[in-house]
Amino acid sequence: MSRTVAVIGGGYGGAAVAKALDSEADVVLIDPREAFINSAASLRALTQPDWAGNIFFSYDTLLTRGTAVRDRAVSVDGGGVDLASGRRIDADYLVLATGSSYAYPGKPRTGADSVGEVMDDLRRTHKELAGAPRVLILGAGPVGLELAGEIREVWPDKRVTLVDPAERLLAAFRPEMRQDLHRQLDELDIRLRLGTGLTAPPPTGHGRAEAFTVTTTGGEEITADIWFRAYGVRVNSGYLTDGRLTTPTPQGQVRVTETLAVDGHEHVYAIGDLTDLAEAKMAGYAMRHAAVVARNIAAQLRGEGPTATYRPSPDPAILLPLGTRGGVGQLPSPDGPSVLPAATVAEYKGADLFTGRFAEQFGAAPLA
Repeated sequence: MSRTVAVIGGGYGGAAVAKALDSEADVVLIDPREAFINSAASLRALTQPDWAGNIFFSYDTLLTRGTAVRDRAVSVDGGGVDLASGRRIDADYLVLATGSSYAYPGKPRTGADSVGEVMDDLRRTHKELAGAPRVLILGAGPVGLELAGEIREVWPDKRVTLVDPAERLLAAFRPEMRQDLHRQLDELDIRLRLGTGLTAPPPTGHGRAEAFTVTTTGGEEITADIWFRAYGVRVNSGYLTDGRLTTPTPQGQVRVTETLAVDGHEHVYAIGDLTDLAEAKMAGYAMRHAAVVARNIAAQLRGEGPTATYRPSPDPAILLPLGTRGGVGQLPSPDGPSVLPAATVAEYKGADLFTGRFAEQFGAAPLA
């Protein structure tokens, strides 16, 4: 009996499910990138390029029995995946884990698939940022806030301003966590302009140092020397638009059952940002999805039915560092959401941004 599992996408969820099933099946992990990239650390890689090598991990050390294929999926059906190279990989089980794209530097630039290309981008943008005394960040969600914190840690004299149409920061989270966030931002002298947008986009290139002035919808003029976009997630589901496997939602996501199987398929699963689950699209959730799917496929390989299920938590969770020492967090607990102090956020995430965790998962130190 064939036991091939094709995992399409080698991000947080894809790498985790491939690793979990490596001893159970013939795993083929498909990703166009040269290496796994810990995007959670990309903002520190921008502000500290000497540290940037820590975000890359080789797929060659992830699997013992399985194989990693550097290619891009262009179409999928119930029996396998067609790749951009023209190759076809037939599989008994499929895991769709292609995630999403996001504005650089929150994630690597689309098309930058080699370590060298990503590093070149980071070094070039770091040089631009280093020479810009006034920074404008459009978007005050987790990425924008984290970017502001990383910038202020390296360059405490830079003036950093965040602009966001939302009236409140992280409105879904506990008031005490949000109050602590505001306190820390005030201490860092990070300026917030909430409940407003811009009357027109900045006239300069994104991530390029050149002085400019913009006007908010409230009439305030903001002068800056460089700007970054920190909003706009785009689901990576273009390979599904031919409808051979399923029809994505208008948001480009895939409908899944409580076992995380793609609706209408018993041997095809989806995890991470690709799913239509009503929860934030975060790496931690993708890895939880991976654990559920690995258990279900392992059960099916033994001739049993899939019984592991996933339900989004009613309480949102977050670990949001502001540099290596600051930050805020909220995690679920038996007594409801638990707000974490900055020291705990630094211990869990901010100090190394999960570098140690991925070194253990990949069985090797970062590539660079």
